[in-house]
Formats: sequence, C-alpha cells, structure tokens
Amino acid sequence: MEAGNKIGSTAHPSSLHPPVRGDASSGTLGCHLARRLVEIGVKDVFSVPGDFNLTLLDHLIAEPELNLVGCCNELNAGYAADGYARAKGVGACVVTFTVGGLSVINAIAGAYSENLPVICIVGGPNTNDYGTNRILHHTIGLPDFTQELRCFQAVTCAQAVVNNVDDAHELLDTAISTALKESKPVYISISCNLPGIPHPTFSREPVPFFLAPVVSNQLGLEAAVEATANFLNKAVKPVIVGGPKLRVAKAQEAFVDLADASGYPIAVMPSGKGLVPEHHPHFIGTYWGAVSTSFCGEIVESADAYVFVGPIFNDYSSVGYSLLIKKEKAIIVQPNRVTIGNGPSFGWVFMADFLSALAKKLRRNTTAVENYRRIFVPPGMPLKHGNDEPLRVNVLFKHIQEMLSGDSAVIAETGDSWFNCQKLHLPENCGYEFQMQYGSIGWSVGATLGYAQAAKHKRVIACIGDGSFQVTAQDISTMIRCGQRSIIFLINNGGYTIEVEIHDGPYNVIKNWNYTALVDAIHNGEGKCWTAKVRTEDELKEAIATATGEKKESLCFIEVFAHKDDTSKELLEWGSRVSSANSRPPNPQ
Repeated sequence: MEAGNKIGSTAHPSSLHPPVRGDASSGTLGCHLARRLVEIGVKDVFSVPGDFNLTLLDHLIAEPELNLVGCCNELNAGYAADGYARAKGVGACVVTFTVGGLSVINAIAGAYSENLPVICIVGGPNTNDYGTNRILHHTIGLPDFTQELRCFQAVTCAQAVVNNVDDAHELLDTAISTALKESKPVYISISCNLPGIPHPTFSREPVPFFLAPVVSNQLGLEAAVEATANFLNKAVKPVIVGGPKLRVAKAQEAFVDLADASGYPIAVMPSGKGLVPEHHPHFIGTYWGAVSTSFCGEIVESADAYVFVGPIFNDYSSVGYSLLIKKEKAIIVQPNRVTIGNGPSFGWVFMADFLSALAKKLRRNTTAVENYRRIFVPPGMPLKHGNDEPLRVNVLFKHIQEMLSGDSAVIAETGDSWFNCQKLHLPENCGYEFQMQYGSIGWSVGATLGYAQAAKHKRVIACIGDGSFQVTAQDISTMIRCGQRSIIFLINNGGYTIEVEIHDGPYNVIKNWNYTALVDAIHNGEGKCWTAKVRTEDELKEAIATATGEKKESLCFIEVFAHKDDTSKELLEWGSRVSSANSRPPNPQ
C-alpha cells in the first residue's frame, strides 16, 4: 500500500479487515492489538525486547500476517517505523518500559515533526504495581510510574495507558484512530501481565476498523475558491509551490490536477521533494530561497502571486529567514485552512477538496512557464579530470542520477546530502525521503531499514555522511538479516560537514573508521552483503556496475572518499545564512 491509499479511505470496512480466526483462544488483548495493526496496513513491527514487553511480543509473533523485526536499539526501531510510515502510510514499534521508551522518544519526536502516524507501543508494569508504593526496575527509582507517559505527552497526539482489560478495547482503538486522523504518533503502554488475558470485547469477531472521511465546510470551501480564483485570475505570472504537508493532506493528485488546469509553473519546497511530480512539463525545480535550483528562485520570487500548498516555513527552509516572499502576494493552503494574502482566512477547508475545486475556476495562464523557458540554461556538467584524480562529490551525484528509475527511492541523510540529493531529478514514481524539519543526524540508517521493509518493490539508494552513520551504524545488521538489497553510499569526508559550514570547530572532526571492514564484520558471512571502497570515478563506475548487476540482490555498501572541503555550493551559501540567523544578538530589553 502506498502512503495514504488505504488509511481512512472510503472503501467498504470489510475490505480493510483481515480474516478473523474465530477460536476462543484468539480473543486476547495481544491478539486484538496484532489484528488491529494488520488491519490498518502494518505488516512489519520494529522491536527491541525487554522483560516488560516479552509476552506482548509472543502475541504479535502469533499473528500470521505480522512480521516482527528485531532492531539493535530502540532509536533505530523508531527511525525504522518512521521510514516504514513514509512508504506505507503508518508504522509501528514496540519497546520496553522507560529505558526503551526514553530511548525511542527522539525518533518519535521526529515522526511528530514530519506528520507521520507511528504507533509506539511500550510494555508497561504489572497491573498490581499501579497505585502501590513499590519501586520498579527500569525506572528512575521513584514509585511514580508516569515519567515515561509525561515525556511522551509532548511528542504524541494521544496516549493510552492500558492497565485494565475492561476499557482496553476502547483505549487502543481511540489511540490508533487518532494517529491516523491526526497523522501523528501515539503512545500506547500495555501492562506486562495483560496481553494473554481474554475479554468479551476481544473474543467475538471485532467490528471492522473504519475511519469516516472528513468533509470540508461547503460554504467555506466555495467562498475560499471564489476569493482565490479572483486573486489569481487577476495575476500576470502566478506560480504554485508544493510543500511537505501535501503528504498529510493526501492531496498529491489534486495538486497535479491544479497544475494541469492552471498552466502555472510548479516548484517544490526542499522538504516537499518527492511529493511533487518532477516529470511534469511545468516543473521548474526546488524553491529554497538563495539556494534554489537555477532559475527557479528567480521565477518564484518575481511572481505577482504564489500559491504555497502545504508549506512549512522554518529557519532551514527559509535559509535563515531570507526568503524574498511577500505575504500580500501569497495564498497559503494548509491541510485544513486557506489564507489569502493578509486575509481573509477560511477554516475547515480541506486541501484536496480546495485544490480540485480551484482547478475548475482558474483561467489558464502559462506566462511564468514561458518566462522560465526563455531564461533557462541547462546546468553544466562536472569538469573532466585525470584517471587518478580523487573523486569529487558532484561527480558521485552525476552517477547516482543515472541510477534512478521508478523502481528506486532515495533516502538523504541530514547534512550535505540534503543539498546534493535535492539536485537529483526524480523520474516518475521514484521515491524520495529526508527529515528536514527535525534534522536528526543518523535518522537515515533506521529510515532506510524501515522504508526498504515497506517498499520491497523498490531499491533504496541511501546517501549518508560518515558523521551521521557513526550515530546509528549497527542496524546495517538488521538490513542484512531482513535480506534487504539497498545501496548505501557512505560519504567519508572526515567530519560533520554541515556543522562546519554553520560554525566550525575541533568538535566537527570525527575519528575515522574502516567503514567497509565494520560492515563486513557485521555481515560475518550470514546473508547477502557486499562492500567496496571508492576513491576515483573509475572505481565508482565499477562499484555501481557490480551493485546493479552481479550483486543486485545484496545489500551494497559503497564507501566513497571525499575531500573534507568538497561540498555543494548550496551548502556554503545556506550555512553562512543559517549561521547569521543563529548568531543574531539578543534584542535590547
């Protein structure tokens, strides 16, 4: 299931429901939870066992349609659930009480920031320990067991503490449905002695799980469309810019309908890359202020009207708050609200409904597209160089570009890979993911694991810096164990390059590892894994040929050596502007 196709759809409820096993032994809390996960589209659950969740894991394993993926640590299990949710529409992880919960919480915060429904399940204390003055292990030594819950309240949209089977059915269904409706993570704690206990609400055939579709306020929708159409039909050279909330609004098809009908050029914000079709004839590139794709920034910022669909304007996406965008020229379309210029603003108007209705009201206007084609000059090719010259990063990405197809997906780690991958032109159906809002280094290792597990029909190409890889390297082990065939380009440039360009110091230099030897040691002769070191373009070509040929069914790990100062020009510009924003002096009191 591709993201958003099934969750909350209007399909008949029974079509979402797997076959129910009717024997009495199936009616336990653990089996009910397992069935619910399968029903909403989760086929793989990422877990780290601990004594409080072991019985629950037994019941998840017993569900034939659910696969338990054991991870090396909770942080990576959370990142994997994040990556899985990007490909499938929803993800899940299971950890143990407090020590597991507080380890996974960073990944859950990242999923919250990226609007991903991740079901985070924690094995909790025995029901008999609640309300006593007992001190339990895996806690901070206080008889209060709510510390983990209180931490999760800030990074989840709903929390359920299940320590009684009587209301467990309602608590679980409310939490899961809230995650899907809000497109945010939820926290579910299940007492360790409850998974095997039957209850009448579990033992009979459960009511199929179904989410009613949300419907726009019709009067508000009509008013928003009319006001927007009047605004845009007066404009001379309007443009459309897609943002990251296109995913949560499930509005990608409506966005294309609007682009087709209007004739406006379409650009994408950096964090929305992969959500806007780059093969569209009116696609003009990435709008990222001063580090936009060539000629795209000029067209967007010189427009007399711009429609931003699902944007997030933060210090990173605005290049240190330096965008040349005027509010009075902007129409901001959020998942459930439309704002025109400095006002008016229309609430309970849903993005897909709005874009589809607007497409029917706009006069076709191709002025800005024609302007773009008039000034556009194709990007230059990297300079040719001698056979033994060290490989340059721009040459690496020229070859990665040639590898892309509709059967591949790109995962870009936080760092210079953001900027280099942003310049890749994505073929139709090529996936693309990165974590721009939260920007947690190391995210991509777990996310690659989760995405590849969800999208088995795609070959994932991950671009990871050496500094980020050192944070989460060990779940390469889980990729091999799962038989995944991703290609990982480890870019070894000796440090945290993105940090260097914001503010340099000795803390940005890291200890060099023998990365291929590390992966070979993790491989240890079990499963399919192939590694290579690459220092020149010829070696790179040979490695790519092997990875896409003889070793195409293996996990391929290619360590690419690059000079520490070999960065994209966009990172140099972006880094200086973000540094300037970070170093603003305090306002006088």
